[in-house]
Formats: sequence, structure tokens, C-alpha cells
Amino acid sequence: MTQRSPELWNDDLAPTDAAHRTWTATHYVALWIGMVVCIPGYMLAAGMIDQGFSAAQAIGMVLVGNFIVLVPMLLNGHAGAKYAIPFAVLVRTSFGTQGAKLPALLRALVACGWFGIQCWVGGSAIYAIGNILSGGALVGTKMGWIGLDPGQLGCFLLFWALHLFFIARGPESVRWIETLTAPIKVFILFALLAWAWWRADGFGPLLLAPSQFVEGGKKEGQFWALFWPTFTAMSGYWSGLAMNIPDFTRFARSQRDQMVGQSLGLPVPQAALAFVGVAVTSATVSIYGKAIWDPVDLAGRMEGIAVAIGLAIITIDTLCVNLAANVVGPAYDFTAIFPKWLNFARGGYVTALLGIVMMPWKLIESSGGYIFTWLVGYGALLGPVLGIMIADYWIVRRTHIEVEQLYDPQGRYAYGGSGWNPAGAVAFAAAVLPNVPGFLATAFPGAFGGVPGFFKEIYNYAWFVGVVIAVAVYVPMMKRQQQPAAQAA
Repeated sequence: MTQRSPELWNDDLAPTDAAHRTWTATHYVALWIGMVVCIPGYMLAAGMIDQGFSAAQAIGMVLVGNFIVLVPMLLNGHAGAKYAIPFAVLVRTSFGTQGAKLPALLRALVACGWFGIQCWVGGSAIYAIGNILSGGALVGTKMGWIGLDPGQLGCFLLFWALHLFFIARGPESVRWIETLTAPIKVFILFALLAWAWWRADGFGPLLLAPSQFVEGGKKEGQFWALFWPTFTAMSGYWSGLAMNIPDFTRFARSQRDQMVGQSLGLPVPQAALAFVGVAVTSATVSIYGKAIWDPVDLAGRMEGIAVAIGLAIITIDTLCVNLAANVVGPAYDFTAIFPKWLNFARGGYVTALLGIVMMPWKLIESSGGYIFTWLVGYGALLGPVLGIMIADYWIVRRTHIEVEQLYDPQGRYAYGGSGWNPAGAVAFAAAVLPNVPGFLATAFPGAFGGVPGFFKEIYNYAWFVGVVIAVAVYVPMMKRQQQPAAQAA
């Protein structure tokens, strides 16, 4: 008889009941617009132009990269909609009832980093508003190793504290605020675009400027050297959410709702935001004499009431994105790791605390660090997990899961009682290890400058390499594991 263990089961990890499976395609479109329209997304294409790409190249890479990541998003979301279980429970089929805690922890830590980055952006907006209203009274001396002045730190902590209200009220509050604010965000983007066009008598020189890789450019001949790691970063941008998308699709009214909603809500809005970011930044060259990539800095330069409105919108927008993209997933993940002690709210509080400890302002100090170290680096870590999950669900199990067994410490997903699936552990290690030398060379060039170029080249394709190796190792191992059981049957 199947038994449920308190180590594997609580109310937040249990399959969603029918009464709460109410999300329609409209909800998913609103959810994605709410998550896509954010400051890091706005700065994504801008950072690519800063690296030397043209506007058309940057926007095109964002669009294609998001169409690519939409595929695993839909494949992984299928399991959540079919069985109404969160990511941290679904991953037990491929890693085991105990082994699932490893990918849950990795995903949670990445989300904590993103949570902190978004809190830093929102806090910066509050800091700018405070300085505008007080004539710069919040500006002070930076504090040692922290690298912030007291005003910056205080505004960061204030914005951080706003999240606790929604964390205490659970994931339904996230759906409510995203559905409410998504239309407002779309309107604001068009208003910002119109403002830039009006002030600059067009969109300025950057929009039509060639890339820096053309003959005679600053980075002549370096296109492919930067294209692949940047494109990998674009594809890996949402890889964390592709893993834990079942945390949202478990609430879907039907399979069609989640598939249609995600297909409409992710790729095109992301590319549209990239265009707005590039076009507005291009206009700032004509308006202010230099390119202003940071929308918080831009809002602080606007005149009159537009300043307060712009910064307030940035603050609200960042809060909405952070709640949906970087609280729901890790809250469930931490709950799965410590189900006896944590629930959704407590898991959210852990996420919030780690978001401070990780000092997020240091993660986005430069466009190169943001794209090549942070985005590519965590894509190399999470891509293998995503590949293993999709291969397990679609190739190995053909979408068939015994849900009750997921909560049984002696069930089929306990893999002989150890709780670890050897195939999942080996495939994950095999997929991550080739990217480690390249990551170290990119993140710490002074200490690891001697890493062979071969490994640096592999790292340029980190997300793709991780997914392919994981699938190639996992599927044959699982087939060998299943043969003795099939013969016995």
C-alpha cells in the first residue's frame, strides 16, 4: 500500500485540487507579460548593443532565443497541467525522492540571485525618487566592502520588505497582481516609446547603426566569438523558469490554456520589450548626448511629473515580476527540501533572506558580467536538469507518472530505497563538468587564465551543451535500469 511521508508531503506539495485549477490562457498571457516586461529584460538587448551588436541583431537574437526556450517551457509545463504537481515533486521521477532536493536547491539559489537583482532595481528606483524629492539628500559615502551608501542600502531593504506582504498571501495573490498590472505595463511601454519619438524627432542614431563587428568597426572580425555565448545567454535567460514552470501550470484549467497562453505571452512580448529598450536608448543619444541604458537613470532625467510617475511604475513593475518569477518557484523548492519545517510562505521568506546575502548589485556591475558570467553560468547549471526532466517525462515514461508513488519513501521513485536515481545524478554531473573550466575562466580570469581554449569554446554553448549531454547520458542509462524490472515482470 502506498504511504505518504511527511518528508515528502505537505499541503503545498500535494497535487492541486480541482477547485484551484482555474487559470485560463488569459491568465498565462498576463503572467508572462508581467514577467517579461521588467528592467533586466529591458536591459538585455541594451547590454548586447553595448557588447557591439546592432539593434536588429540584438532584437532578433532575443526573439529567436525565446522561441527556442518556449519549446522546453511547453514540454515541461505539460506535466504540471496533467498531474497538477509542482516542479519540486515532478523532478522526483528523474532524480529520486531524495535526489530531487539537489535540482530543487540549485533552482532555488538561482532564483534567490534573480530575486536580489530585482530588489536592487526596485530599490534603485526608490533611491532615485528620494533624491529627486530631497535634492540629493540620500547620497552618502559608500560603506566599505558592501559598496553602497546608507541611502542605497535603506531603499534596497525597503523595497525588499514590500515583498513580504504578498509572500504571506500565497501564489494566488501573485496571479491577481499580475493580471491587474499587465495591461498597464503594455500601455506604459507605448507611452515611453511615444515620448522618445517626440523628444528625439525619431529614434536616434543607434537604431540604424551597424554593429561594431563590420569592417573598420571597433570589434572587427569578432562577431562569432561573441555571438554564440550571447545567444546561449538569451536561450538560458528563462531556463530556470522553464524548469519550474509546473509550479504555474499545475493551476491550469486545461492543457490548451497553458500552451496557448505561454505561446502568446513569451516570445513576442520579450522581443517587443527589446525593441522598446533599444529604440528608447537610441533616442537618448539625441536627447541627452549619450546612450542611457539604465531605465532608472533615464526616468531620473525626465522633467516634471513624468519623473515620479516613471519611477513609481518601475517600482511596481519590478515588484510584480519578482513575485511571479523569483518567489513562487524557490518557495516551493525550499518547501520540498524541508517539508516538515517549511510551507510556501516560509520558503518565500528564506528566498528573500538569501536574496540579500548574495549582494545582487555585484552580479550586474557590467553588461559583460551580467551576460557572460551570470546568464551563461546559471544556464550551464540548470540546462542539464531541464534536459533530464524532459527526457524522463517524454522519452522514458511517455508522459505516464504514478502520482501517489511520488510521495512514498519506498515507492518506485525511491529507486531501491536510497531515494537517488543513479541515472539522474550521473547525467547531471556529466553535463555540468565540461562547462566548469570555461565558467571559471570567464568569472575569474585572473586566477584561471590558463584554462585551455577548448573549454572556453565549450562554455560559449553552455546551455545547449548541458541539455544535449544530459539527454544523451540519461536515456540509455534509464533503459538499462528498466530492463531487469521488465524481465522480472
